[in-house]
Amino acid sequence: MTSVLIVDDQVLVRAGLAALISAAPGFEVVGQAADGHEAVALASALRPDVVLMDIRMPGLDGVKATERILAGPADSPRPAVLILTTFDLDEYVYAALRAGASGFLLKETPPERLLAAIEAVAAGDMLTAPTITRRLVEAYVQRVESRVEIPWDLRVLTSRETDVLRLVAQGLTNRDIAERLTVSEATVKTHLNRAMAKLKLSSRAQAVVAAYETGLVTPQRMRTAGGDRPAPADMPGLVA
Repeated sequence: MTSVLIVDDQVLVRAGLAALISAAPGFEVVGQAADGHEAVALASALRPDVVLMDIRMPGLDGVKATERILAGPADSPRPAVLILTTFDLDEYVYAALRAGASGFLLKETPPERLLAAIEAVAAGDMLTAPTITRRLVEAYVQRVESRVEIPWDLRVLTSRETDVLRLVAQGLTNRDIAERLTVSEATVKTHLNRAMAKLKLSSRAQAVVAAYETGLVTPQRMRTAGGDRPAPADMPGLVA
């Protein structure tokens, strides 16, 4: 059973999402919050698997709430945060991914895709990536770099962990990476998990942001072990 906390400042939106999710087999709505402060408190008290987070709310917005919810120790249980937004190319969405959100959905997303997305992030996966995710990261990475200290130091990673992080940011699945590096998928997962733990990353989406902001992967052209090559059409990211 996947437990979900719904956060939105509009009561009708919360009620509609709660009715939809509660009616689906395998899902349980354990709480509803009207703002970011309430979301942080309920996430701590209820320990949901997934927090469905509205991005723009009065008071404490979805970005700050996400930061606080995911600020606990790396070895303590933390929910996956799935952002709900009206505008996909939005600096608020980018900031939420940077804070550790697992993905984002447009509020017009069909019910079946919403449920699939909740299930995916609860399992620790990143959502299927359209081109828009790369556009989102590339649109904001230079702005963020110019005004915010980058909290990630890649020097703590081994060369293989760095390789895996780079390939994740280029859009490869664990299976693709395993084939590229001639290792097992389990080995790829181990390297990625170690890299994320060292960098204190909360989600695979945040790992993509970190790879861009540190310059491991660059917009438009992506560096690889074999030299630069054009960026792929899609990169790992989020259902829009």
